[in-house]
Amino acid sequence: MYEQKNTPPDQSAGQRQDAIDINDFVFAATGARVRRLTMPDGTHWFPVVDVCNQLGYTTPRKALLDHVPEEHRDILETVTGSHSLSIPAGREWRRDMNLVDLQGLIRLVNGCTKPESQPFKAWVSEVIATIQRDGSYSLEPSPAPLAHPGGSAYVMPQQVADAIMRLEERNLQADEMLAASAGERNELLRRIGEGQDRMVDALRDLTEALRRPRADSRPAAESELTHQQLLATWKARNLIVTDDVHMVAACLAPALVQGGARYRVEEIANRTGLPYERVHDCLRMLIRRGCVRQVGCAPDGAPVYVLP
Repeated sequence: MYEQKNTPPDQSAGQRQDAIDINDFVFAATGARVRRLTMPDGTHWFPVVDVCNQLGYTTPRKALLDHVPEEHRDILETVTGSHSLSIPAGREWRRDMNLVDLQGLIRLVNGCTKPESQPFKAWVSEVIATIQRDGSYSLEPSPAPLAHPGGSAYVMPQQVADAIMRLEERNLQADEMLAASAGERNELLRRIGEGQDRMVDALRDLTEALRRPRADSRPAAESELTHQQLLATWKARNLIVTDDVHMVAACLAPALVQGGARYRVEEIANRTGLPYERVHDCLRMLIRRGCVRQVGCAPDGAPVYVLP
């Protein structure tokens, strides 16, 4: 946790009396930034959004109204205007940005009861206590050479450095676990996809096999039958009881003894001269009496009949 000065380093002390002194307090454990604006009269103001983001408030305006009295909050345009100063440059500084003074910051932080906000609350309390005592919050300057001219380096407490190292180690372990889990998940999805493809292919082959009448589905003895013999057999067994049924059976018989008949009801009706409904009834009677059975449909949709 350290203080980052955003005021240009070449300004003199006299010049800063007539301008806004802007500092960033950085919470080293998470990198969270809390900006502070110091007015020429020495009063401190803090953007509400910086604090609410770390405390877990989803609606900063509601948190402000619930915990901070009106005399300890204001908007950026009013605060700067009271000192005849302009809004700081940059898109992050909006005229209607809500600010709280030091007392408002204390009330806003203390009003949060979420357990996950405790480390941040403890750090803010330390910052507030130091500002109240010393007028500023900073760390001991580092004796190491500066990385760039015009800047300031600070010594980081060992406990903070250790905390950062632990966080980085946990982040690396988490990244490795996520990468391993993602690899296993992708491999599992690939295997599932392959299994589904094989299942689809098997179902397609099975469907085609059921739709195709097998040439060897009839006994060898029946393959030598003629259609006249087939009709005579049915008639002798009293399976064909009416002329209409005989006409439909006679239409199917030549194809049946060759392996299977593929006729639509309309086609049989045209061949026999019977009505559509009567042909349908005759086919049902032939199926019920065990003369034929349906084994699916041809590619053109015509029913396929074979000998049982």
